[in-house]
Amino acid sequence: MFKEYTLQEALKLAIKTEKESMDFYRRAGSVSKDERSKKVFDLLANEEAGHLRAFFDHYRGGDLGDIDSYLASPPDKQSATHLALEQAIAAESHEQKALEIALKEEKSCIDFYTILVKDVVDPLVRRVFETVIRETQGHYDMIEDEYMRIMTMVHSSDQNIYVRE
Repeated sequence: MFKEYTLQEALKLAIKTEKESMDFYRRAGSVSKDERSKKVFDLLANEEAGHLRAFFDHYRGGDLGDIDSYLASPPDKQSATHLALEQAIAAESHEQKALEIALKEEKSCIDFYTILVKDVVDPLVRRVFETVIRETQGHYDMIEDEYMRIMTMVHSSDQNIYVRE
């Protein structure tokens, strides 16, 4: 059973989620040896910062401080995603593992935001959540493509080329 959130609780949770994702992508990009993966991680980090800003614009609590200070605050080094990434870095399989972690996290965000948006009454905030859900699906697709490239898999759009007789 899911907890019902007030709008401000949902926004605060979304802000924290986006910050964790941004920190994850920044760290993954900073250690990536593959230039294309690094660019993907950097792009994702910047987009997560944009999502965070969009949620922050509607958040009325003062407990997070100002946006710039919050963006610059250190990552939560005890979060599950951060710990999993650090283990992948130590095992020197960080691009592959980081992408696997990212796929799970983006899917989790899509599912969670889809649940949250159902109870949002304010049309402006509802649009923010709906936009972030669409963009997060785009992130998932981008990460999946990069994962397939790293793993040298055939992408679904290329299957007809390789499977046809």
